[in-house]
Amino acid sequence: MTHWGIEEQRITAALTAARGDVPGSKADRDELFARALWGVLVEPGDQEAGALIGAVGVVEAARLMIEGATPTRLFEAADGGIEEGSEGRAHRRWSTRVRLGDVLRSLDRAGQVGARMLVPGDASWPTMLDDLGPSAPVLLWACGDTSLLRRPSIAMVGARAATGYGEHVAMEFAAGLVARDAAVVSGGAYGIDGMAHRAALASGGVTVAVLAGGIDRLYPSGHEALLRRIAEHGVLVSETPCGTSPTKWRFLQRNRVIAALSHATIVVEAGFRSGALNTAHHAQTIGRPLGVVPGPITSAASAGCHRLLRDENAQCVTSVIDVMQLAFESDQVLALSPFDQMATTVEQSTPNSALEVTDDRTPSQLDTRVLDALRPRRGQSVEEVARAVGESPERVTATLGVLALDERVSFGDDGLWRSIPGPRRTPESRDPERH
Repeated sequence: MTHWGIEEQRITAALTAARGDVPGSKADRDELFARALWGVLVEPGDQEAGALIGAVGVVEAARLMIEGATPTRLFEAADGGIEEGSEGRAHRRWSTRVRLGDVLRSLDRAGQVGARMLVPGDASWPTMLDDLGPSAPVLLWACGDTSLLRRPSIAMVGARAATGYGEHVAMEFAAGLVARDAAVVSGGAYGIDGMAHRAALASGGVTVAVLAGGIDRLYPSGHEALLRRIAEHGVLVSETPCGTSPTKWRFLQRNRVIAALSHATIVVEAGFRSGALNTAHHAQTIGRPLGVVPGPITSAASAGCHRLLRDENAQCVTSVIDVMQLAFESDQVLALSPFDQMATTVEQSTPNSALEVTDDRTPSQLDTRVLDALRPRRGQSVEEVARAVGESPERVTATLGVLALDERVSFGDDGLWRSIPGPRRTPESRDPERH
């Protein structure tokens, strides 16, 4: 038996299932098991837990809870990190969940659904989460390519009850950002979130969805197919154990992770009391740039955006170029490394480089040129279209993705693109999953 009161072989098997490989030393296994324990004990964003872990380490903090330490002992161990008077409430929150069987079940379930346990110190751990301080996640559960969590990224958030205008802006921005090799981060919800994810995928880019519940609880259910596509071509992440239901509190705390994973947060459309404003608040709290898309002054769906522009330190953004300048101080295709920590390093290319984005043509002009080059019956590759319109394959790929979402072009089983004849669909009818 280990000091956790569980057979060492059982702990190793559970951690192996959740990590995809056999943990190294006993100290490594203790660290991982302790983080899995705290992942079960706390709700997202618990600052008292973060303070205790920061003061004594995650293993010692876990031992204190398993051994039944009193609130006074926890207060002393935190060495000033827990405000006097709050230690009793923290102890009551945590002690009711000290069930080692639940920890093992969370690890086993992760292995069953193909989720991976990520902890600080892992090669793909997103170190920008450190900016959250004591409220940073103790671990993450991920499905997909975890290296994407350290890609240069932009958070795009907004109203669930989005208008056609908001969805169109989200679509254009997401396509333009992935064409510059930025990842799009959002929350997988209806409306702006869903459109941002779909546009990124359709444009051949990558996207990150941060879930409010367990990674095996794909929510909303109407986006299950979309979230599975993100797991295949991007990455899903959550800080709550498998089986955890999404709740209002977890949605609000999920927003701080969206903001921290990104180099800037863009609010595309938001009502006066929209949850997207919570994400904007988290971005400002940790010093991330905040961009806001203006809308019609008569639109209630943009009242929250106008409130941010009026009352907060937010910048008005009206194009992908504005967003790139806000986040990276340059509008070029980003230089990628699998584990780039700071994405302000951009591709330094010559003026004739196909990767440099210096063209000021508007997306609608490029849409027209791409549509002119395509035919309904004869398929063409991206390279063929790029040659025909005199544009880089990267921008053509992004434009084709936007046109595909608008059902104006199609991608065939032969890997070729074709135009779709007929009237253009209205923006409101694009998303069959909208509620």
